[in-house]
Amino acid sequence: MLVHVGRRFHFERLRQARAVHQHRPLVEDSRWPSWGVVIGIEVHAQIKSRQKLFSSQFMSYSNSVHLPNALVSPYDAAFPGTLPRLNPSCVELGVRTALALGCEVQPRSTFDRKHYFYADLPSGYQITQHYAPFATSGHLHLSKSDLSVRIKQLQLEQDTGKSMTDRRRRVTSIDLNRAGAGLMEIVSEPDIRSPEEAADYVRTLQTLLRAMGSSDGNMEAGSLRCDVNVSVGRLGGPFGTRCEIKNLNSVRFMIIAIAHETHRQIALLEAGKEVAQETRGFDEDKAETYSLRSKEDAPDYRYMPDPNLPPLLLNEAFVSRIRRGIPPLPASTRARLLSLGLSERDVDVLITIDANVDINYDGEARCGAVAYFDEVSQGRNPKVVINWMTNELLGQLTLRHDQQSSAHPFQSNPVSVAQFGELIDLVDSRKITGPAGKTIIRHIITNSSGAMPSALAAELLLLVGDNTETSLKKWCEAAIQALPQEAEVVRKGNKNVVNKLVGHVMKSSRGAADAKAARSMLEDILSG
Repeated sequence: MLVHVGRRFHFERLRQARAVHQHRPLVEDSRWPSWGVVIGIEVHAQIKSRQKLFSSQFMSYSNSVHLPNALVSPYDAAFPGTLPRLNPSCVELGVRTALALGCEVQPRSTFDRKHYFYADLPSGYQITQHYAPFATSGHLHLSKSDLSVRIKQLQLEQDTGKSMTDRRRRVTSIDLNRAGAGLMEIVSEPDIRSPEEAADYVRTLQTLLRAMGSSDGNMEAGSLRCDVNVSVGRLGGPFGTRCEIKNLNSVRFMIIAIAHETHRQIALLEAGKEVAQETRGFDEDKAETYSLRSKEDAPDYRYMPDPNLPPLLLNEAFVSRIRRGIPPLPASTRARLLSLGLSERDVDVLITIDANVDINYDGEARCGAVAYFDEVSQGRNPKVVINWMTNELLGQLTLRHDQQSSAHPFQSNPVSVAQFGELIDLVDSRKITGPAGKTIIRHIITNSSGAMPSALAAELLLLVGDNTETSLKKWCEAAIQALPQEAEVVRKGNKNVVNKLVGHVMKSSRGAADAKAARSMLEDILSG
């Protein structure tokens, strides 16, 4: 009886909240004149915990190699007599995400059984929090779209297994390694009005989840999946009938699916037909949506309270402890970096790298690009540091990155903060040239060297003091001998071609030569 009373209270509060916040009106778009599109997104993010949501079985991640059905406990396989046991790490990571989204964490929430029958769901039901989720009424601000999207609710639920179909053999196999993994379902209000805003929403949410350490947000690996609700209506008129597009696993496909579905619904309405409320899939090869089944409502799933799980009670002390440990939000990090004089492009690069660094189990994030930048820029010009990071360090890491690896190139960065800081100081004090600094970065990355740049500069004869007039003259004469045609053109008065000779000198000296001094000496030799 207490459960039903709690649900009535929950529905009344949601009704009042929706009454306060008016829906965003339809927005005109040149792609569908006189029509507007309404979009709501349900994001299913796999929680980055060591164990599954209701069992002690270890999780399987995209960078782990496991045989099918190797990580399955009796509970995950729905053996009779097995009982669920809630994983507290999943709850903590869920609450951390809810607080980052500005949600109201509910002191009491309950678990429900959502019944449907499919081969990858052995028990015939999924445990979720449909009626009384643990967090409600949040928002996510999109900086690129300058839009605040309301979050209706955030709930915990189980993931299903994975179906793998061999079309040639016409056989479908079931892998239950993923079955029972903890998910956060993040449900937005229908505040999005274009495919591009939808993409901005998902990318911003990915960045936040990774910053919180609660999910790796990897759509390609299936740890973040989106169900998109799309409806259309005349500008100034009411919203139309919505259709749900299931299991979109990339932002690019989501944009294409929304655009196709919008055109499809408009074509039906302009032909005098009705849009049927249904669930649709997306064909990546044809770039179009297709009908899966008629849209189910809550009664179709026969929701019922789970008798084996008591209500989830979260007191204020628990929530306050998690709130104190929340890392900086991406929005505040962006504002701080911009205040240092960095450009929007540079900030995007740093935050994008951080959004793609690996996250260890139980939400412990590895040191990302922002933390690396902060340490190196202590006492140094932030603009100089970011230029070396984005143009030289990241460029060399990307060039040598193993394309078969799912990790971001920055994760394999062997250049320590101390090495990178000293390198910038050497160039800034003109003890080595900029090209020599690039050579030292390549050497450290290629050889995974732990030597400091000052020692490497001495070892490789890259110090400016090593660049004597005799050495410079030798390099210039070698360049003239190697490029006789260019040298002859310079002798005839075309000074622009001398740049090619200077390039040869810099290559021969491995960047140790001073470019201005080399140019002057080449002109003297060729004019004499």
